[in-house]
Amino acid sequence: MSSAPYAADPSRSRGREFSEKRGGMRGPRSEFQRDRDRIIHSIAFRRLAGKTQVFIAPDGDHYRVRLTHSLEVAQIGRVIARTLGLEEDLTEALCLAHDIGHPPFGHAGEDALNEATAPHGGFDHNAHCLRTLMRLENPYCDHVGLNLTWELLEGLAKHNGPVANPGWALAELNAEFPLELNEWSSLEGQVAALADDIAYDNHDIDDGLRAGFLELDQLLTLDFVADQWRDVERLFPHAARDTQLRELVRGQIGLMVNDLIAETQRNLAGLNTLSDIRGAGRQLACFSPEMALQERRLKAFMYENLYYHPEQLATSKRAKAVIGRLYAAYHAEPALMPGDWSNSIPDSEPGKSRHILDFIAGMTDRYAMEQYRKIFGETPEGLSNV
Repeated sequence: MSSAPYAADPSRSRGREFSEKRGGMRGPRSEFQRDRDRIIHSIAFRRLAGKTQVFIAPDGDHYRVRLTHSLEVAQIGRVIARTLGLEEDLTEALCLAHDIGHPPFGHAGEDALNEATAPHGGFDHNAHCLRTLMRLENPYCDHVGLNLTWELLEGLAKHNGPVANPGWALAELNAEFPLELNEWSSLEGQVAALADDIAYDNHDIDDGLRAGFLELDQLLTLDFVADQWRDVERLFPHAARDTQLRELVRGQIGLMVNDLIAETQRNLAGLNTLSDIRGAGRQLACFSPEMALQERRLKAFMYENLYYHPEQLATSKRAKAVIGRLYAAYHAEPALMPGDWSNSIPDSEPGKSRHILDFIAGMTDRYAMEQYRKIFGETPEGLSNV
């Protein structure tokens, strides 16, 4: 499918933060393809395989982690981008990278780091995503970071829309490589953010049902889920229940994707350039009002019945304590960190606390538990409830 006139154009990228003077290109790739490949080959991306999505340290192999979630987001994002004539490689790169800033143990780890570093600016996983890609991941000889394109970094910075009051991490990066934080991102960035919503809205249902935290009867109190379930029963009356439930999840993803594409196409009527997109002053890639309402109801349901389930909250509380104790231990005795981290720690604040934050945020769940055992002489208990 040919590109739409308002799609991002890799040949007209605003460039990278640092110039690169190397002996020729490594393969016939566009600028956005190079972005995607740098992300896939990064250590930070590989570590997503060991980071919590919903369930902390699950015993089974079938639950999603940050890596599998990111791959699912990328699949959804590419389908939407292709249909709308957008730049698929940029969309895919945004989808693959969007969760790189998450610490171990998901939002429990984020809360612990935010509280521990509150006097020094706190912690935000979205800003830390850019900090990781721009400053902490250093595989190259001639610059810090992965040196990704402006368009990729802009889309990540505005994953939740324009940023009016950036925290310290994003503010520092924006001062050195301005990302026009007060404006809406490209359509590719908007699509990547919604692909994330579609993926976790529905795949968290799949994991919640598998774990027994959600029941089908609960889900059927949501009208648009009930409508999908009736279709599944009508089309596949003799299929096994587990297979029917997976069909339900697939059907809901398709419903949301089709709605998003149709509503976005309506919003794009009369817009012909990328400048038109940026000048619109509003989100153009979005659900219809009816689907947006259903999606908000689904999110509220998931918070009430899964994310804030008593067992989930108890496990999260224990995980948060693990990260809090690790942070306190490293702050009191930086030599507990590996040599390359302990030897480079700043002497004064806020640099000292932010350095420790960078170290802990990069950990996988498993590594955090290993470090806890090494320091405190005991393995953290109760960190898996499935």
